[in-house]
Amino acid sequence: MKWGDAGSSSEKPFHWVGSAKKDYQAFPYAVQSDMGYALGLAQLGVKHPRAKPWKGDGPGIFEVVEDHIGDTYRAVYTVRFAGIVYVLHAFQKKSKTGIKTPQEDVRLIGERLKRAQQDYESRGKR
Repeated sequence: MKWGDAGSSSEKPFHWVGSAKKDYQAFPYAVQSDMGYALGLAQLGVKHPRAKPWKGDGPGIFEVVEDHIGDTYRAVYTVRFAGIVYVLHAFQKKSKTGIKTPQEDVRLIGERLKRAQQDYESRGKR
């Protein structure tokens, strides 16, 4: 599943929004390794088979979910903006309502998407 021709463009840089990088680095090594591969593919313009569309904030936003020793970890990123991948949020899912993502995390992703949009627009004006 591709977004574009990975061979025709260079690797897109990451921009970690808020505490996403610090939170990601706190994940177990095995989780970081698996998620890192999926995020690396996003940098090359390729969608990892297990990357799923994030519902609620429109197209171009994806989440990668990894289970590890009974815990679930997620990273949410966007490829909506040309030439850059924004990692919006990385978190251990601790929902008390089954599989539903806690509203606090949903709100945070929306806020960080707005920050990514502002950053992207400011980069064009430099």
